[in-house]
Amino acid sequence: MKRQRRPRTAAKKQLVEAEAWDDEVEELRETSADEPDETGWKTSTAQMAGLSRLVRAGVWVLVVSGPVLGALAFLSSSAPAQGAAKPVAAASPASPVGPAGFAELFVAAYLQAGQGTERDLAPYYSGSVALAVKPGTRTATQSTVIASREVQPGYWSITVAADVTAHDDKGMSKRLGIQYFRVGIQATGPAGAGGTEPGATAGYAATSLPSQVAAPTALKPGGLAYETDRGSSSADPSVETSRGFLAAYLTGTTELDRYTSPGTRLQPISPAPYAAVKVTGVQDDSSGSGQQKVPADGTVLHQLVQVDATDQAGSPVSLSYALTLKSRAGRWEVASVDDAPAIRASSPPSAAPHTTTPSPDAAAATPSPSNS
Repeated sequence: MKRQRRPRTAAKKQLVEAEAWDDEVEELRETSADEPDETGWKTSTAQMAGLSRLVRAGVWVLVVSGPVLGALAFLSSSAPAQGAAKPVAAASPASPVGPAGFAELFVAAYLQAGQGTERDLAPYYSGSVALAVKPGTRTATQSTVIASREVQPGYWSITVAADVTAHDDKGMSKRLGIQYFRVGIQATGPAGAGGTEPGATAGYAATSLPSQVAAPTALKPGGLAYETDRGSSSADPSVETSRGFLAAYLTGTTELDRYTSPGTRLQPISPAPYAAVKVTGVQDDSSGSGQQKVPADGTVLHQLVQVDATDQAGSPVSLSYALTLKSRAGRWEVASVDDAPAIRASSPPSAAPHTTTPSPDAAAATPSPSNS
């Protein structure tokens, strides 16, 4: 609206100027009518009147067109630029969470079902089913999804690992070990549910009974960054700091503040799960075989600490902790409990040979990882 006021103001000014011009013309008409000018031309009263009317008409045209021109200027400035590309919303990737959870439930129901209880699979698979196994012969004590792949939009291949236990007619149970089952799952609904239909209700359906498949290939981890073995000597200040910290962290018998850097927010596990802690080995990323003196303030040391912790029932439990230590005021302090042990740069995992020999029953029920 501000842009429209300017043309109106200008037009008003032009109207005032036109009226002043009319006054001047009238004066000229009265004083110079029928008088020759310096060039010898003679201006008549009629000629001056015609000129006045012409000027007045031009001014009124400007007055009338001022608001129109202002509106056009406003619209042209606010209109989007021609040819400008409109932003396109990025498509959300389909989520495997829904199909994966459905497949896990299906595998658990499949292992439990048997002859005469095929209807228990109807919520997952609507095809014709005739099971030969007795119901309850197998159960999954635990299961988890280890792989998911979208074969095509809205259609998923899900691999479920299940810890299977067999039950005989005498009520005896035997653990068969981890078995792997692959299931095809179709999904409807939005991408967040694994489907391709925004706004539709989520739903899932298995396309067949599960397929038992081989275990994934076992891997040997890459090299860790802790290349110096410190042992468990209490003469090493860094080992002693780690020992005191983990004892306080796991047993709650002492305060963590005695062993941590200022500003850290580490808290002991509560309730304390262990009654005692014994350090059995320490590795770090420093150089040299001995470190009896604490280096300059701000020095950082990464450790991998092995401990045997005794639980409240008196049983030992082996644990590993990756710690970051910093030096300050002539002592080592724990700066953080790391999320994972540090690995050397450019040290990817590699395939590990399968050396465990399963029992004959487990070998018959569970495919060997070497077959993958």
